[in-house]
Amino acid sequence: MMKRLLLTVGILTNTSIFSSADEINHRYKQADEVNFYVHKVGPYANPQEAYEYYNLPYCAPDNEHHPDNNKGSTKEGLFNQMKSASVGEYLGGHALRHSGHSLRFASKEATKEKCTNDHKLTKEEADKFSNAAENQWFYQMYIDDLPVWGMVGEMMDPTEKVASKKGIDMEEGFAELKPYIYTSRTLTILYNKDRIIKVDLASHPSSLVPIEQGVSLSFEMSIVWKETKDEFHSRFDRYLDHAFFKHQIHWFSLFNSFMMVLFLSGLVSLIMLRTLKKDYARYSMDMEIDVGGANESDGGGEDENGKPMLADESGNAKSKRIGMEESGWKQVHGDVFRAPAQLPVFAAILGTGWQLIVLTLGVILFALSGPIHGEVHESRGEIQHAVIICYSLSSIVAGYFSGSYFKKYHATIGGTRSVKASGTTSSDSQWQATMFLTVMLLPTVTGTTFSVLNLFSLIYGTINYIPFLVIVKLLLMWIFTSVPLCIVGTMAGRHTKVGSGNVGKGLVPTSGFPCRVNAIPRLIPEPGSWYGKPSNLIPFAGLLSFGSIFIELYYILTSLWNYKFYHVYGFLFGVYGILAIVVSMTTIIVVYFSLNAENYNWQWTSFASGANTAVYVFVYGVYYFIFKTQMTGVLQTVYYFGYMGLMALNIGTLCGTIGHYAASCFVGCIFKNVKLD
Repeated sequence: MMKRLLLTVGILTNTSIFSSADEINHRYKQADEVNFYVHKVGPYANPQEAYEYYNLPYCAPDNEHHPDNNKGSTKEGLFNQMKSASVGEYLGGHALRHSGHSLRFASKEATKEKCTNDHKLTKEEADKFSNAAENQWFYQMYIDDLPVWGMVGEMMDPTEKVASKKGIDMEEGFAELKPYIYTSRTLTILYNKDRIIKVDLASHPSSLVPIEQGVSLSFEMSIVWKETKDEFHSRFDRYLDHAFFKHQIHWFSLFNSFMMVLFLSGLVSLIMLRTLKKDYARYSMDMEIDVGGANESDGGGEDENGKPMLADESGNAKSKRIGMEESGWKQVHGDVFRAPAQLPVFAAILGTGWQLIVLTLGVILFALSGPIHGEVHESRGEIQHAVIICYSLSSIVAGYFSGSYFKKYHATIGGTRSVKASGTTSSDSQWQATMFLTVMLLPTVTGTTFSVLNLFSLIYGTINYIPFLVIVKLLLMWIFTSVPLCIVGTMAGRHTKVGSGNVGKGLVPTSGFPCRVNAIPRLIPEPGSWYGKPSNLIPFAGLLSFGSIFIELYYILTSLWNYKFYHVYGFLFGVYGILAIVVSMTTIIVVYFSLNAENYNWQWTSFASGANTAVYVFVYGVYYFIFKTQMTGVLQTVYYFGYMGLMALNIGTLCGTIGHYAASCFVGCIFKNVKLD
């Protein structure tokens, strides 16, 4: 079902110029034409600095697709024409063009296609090839959705004709190295019956020629078809680096994270079963003393401060004081369910967080079900399509949770029914603000980030530039799908029944909370110890959460920036579950210490405890950029940190929402089970 939905979206969002039905079912007949596409060319170290292949002065193959051979003909050649592309492919930077090469399926004889530039290299063209060789440019091509790669050229010593190696010190001898370009390649295509199984592209070192202004270059492509017994279903396995993704360290990191879960679960259990049990016992004793021990006739004298003491059965004085002053989390029972500061903003953030939780889970589950509908790493843009669909459908989740949360807490705000001159109440305006923020928060941040990146792509002329028509399609999908669903969800949350609560003198409605909320908030005392201050504990909570995911984060970043196909979604699903548990456990601990210090502002504290994970994610991103990549240039730097900032922000919102939910359950549980006077 999801596969059909993705296919429908792909068809509706295609900008088609030409396509072949054989590319969909991957079946060909003898001598059928097989389209050979060029994707990009650019520095190997900078994945986002990718340009169209024919930006380099390569010549068009001399065949029926050559522009000069179609003059006056009703049939137009396919050379450098755009392949039909969906929104997901454009978002992934997969804008393909026809190479101009003519391939016939299962050709019995090897064929050669040659071309020669119709003019000598100009200085500008020679500089382009020289820059490509000096900066290790590579190209990427596709045949039947199978990618192939190759280097444009090499830096070589013209006297020894030995190609330079990556990583050697070339400061002294760099001036002696000259740019050379490959002019001859062999394309080997293996097929099994009517399907293409394997594609290899080899550049011949003997074909390297120096790049100089005024030379005339000739290029040659040899095409060889061979039969194989390999099966079609396993043809993509060679692109999956199993040794890397399923390394022993990967398994060990998962086990390590699991042990962290056990440790934190034990710590929280200790708090719940022992510490809270002692708190309940102490508070119950204090209640008994206050109610029944105030009678002086039952007293056992006075303590050193002149306070009455309770006598035991034998008449001896106990060390418990009558009417002793309470301390700890029970003291804030009249304020703990007070609405957090900036309630509309907080409700919108939580709604967005729930949307990200559902979105992430939906995309992971879709990827895991690859054996049913097709592996996501085998289809360009499919994961982007899944994100778009899950985001649009999960907008109703964002609206519902923001609306229900606002309704739950807005009654605890004083003066919510004050009428303005326009006739609307302040409560109505806050409802509108909550709905507006929920609709706009995530799209605004994401849209602004992509707009900046798109501007840089436009300035540099890369293929990652998102065309205006695609932007219009995304905007229409958001307006007619996401926005209505978010509004419907908010209205549903607004009309959710959450309980009548308690209303009395000096109290405000509590929306079904286990404790009444005082009309006047109490002062928050200064914490007596360092762990009573939330700002001291939040960084530790974020560190533990980050510690449970940083190995998986390394694999994800390597897939994004080092040309690897991420396919271990089972690992990702397990780490996602572990992250949720670790964030929940650490947040509960932080909130407990905060409440014990009589700080009842636990809502923002709990969110910050989980969201602090984003700080470590971004810092790790900086470390990865410096020590694990060789990226250079303004364009690649802007793209990298733009993506990392967006990733960290979304992870922070997701983890903060999980932390708040866990803390909300914890706070409701402990105050529901305590006797209040």
